[in-house]
Amino acid sequence: MSQRIKRAFLDTEDGQILYRIGGEGEPILLLHMTPRSSDEFHELMPILAAKKLVIAMDLMGLGDSDKPPRVYSVADYAKTAIALLDELGINKASIFGSVTGGYIAGEIAVAYPNRVDKLILCNVVGLDEEEKNKILNRYSQGFQIKEDGSHLMERWLARISYVGQGELNHRCVLDDLKAFNSPVYPGIAVANYCLSAKERFRLIKCPTLILLGEKALEPLEKVGLAKAENQSWAQEVIPHSQGVELEGGSLWMVNQMAEEVFKVIVDFMEQ
Repeated sequence: MSQRIKRAFLDTEDGQILYRIGGEGEPILLLHMTPRSSDEFHELMPILAAKKLVIAMDLMGLGDSDKPPRVYSVADYAKTAIALLDELGINKASIFGSVTGGYIAGEIAVAYPNRVDKLILCNVVGLDEEEKNKILNRYSQGFQIKEDGSHLMERWLARISYVGQGELNHRCVLDDLKAFNSPVYPGIAVANYCLSAKERFRLIKCPTLILLGEKALEPLEKVGLAKAENQSWAQEVIPHSQGVELEGGSLWMVNQMAEEVFKVIVDFMEQ
């Protein structure tokens, strides 16, 4: 039976962070991709909460969290995640990071090793200098409102080939709109961090699962934001990691294949 998920806010010196929480037992913190929000885990949280204490936060600058007063670093985002665990009285948790959220999850495991039980890196895309600069340019400019409203259709069409025309695409667009007219702060943070991530992630000691969707790279390759040859980096720098590839899994598989992702998470946490 699925569990009810509640919402609350964490007060920080830089503003409020929205988080969702439900269930009980062994805790797991979920960190979403950019430019989404904790809504990325809408399908996953209720079923995961039937077995675990599950928490998801909107990263500062996205969703219903406040925009930070400066461009955060990945280290800043890691610090806010620890602040949330502190607020909830959680000494140690597993961390699941999706795409850009995976970079933050990995930094938490490096900077706060005593606070992380197990680590799951989901579709954490490797980037080179060229791709880093494209992402920096895209997210530093952010999404801009256009007088004729054409920005609305642009965001609707942006991922329709992969997400479809229904509710999920609508939810993705709502998250996009909340990030309009400002830099997309988490994207900038990860772009600045990605090239140093290889050395940082070598320091990860906790049990680590690298979860990949078979088709996750397709939309990023199409727009020149990722190359297939850059995608083995996490397995190479975390030699003790395990790998799982979900057949048919996309960049949005946490929404589209929640039951399959749930099984992978629980199997790994209960090893």
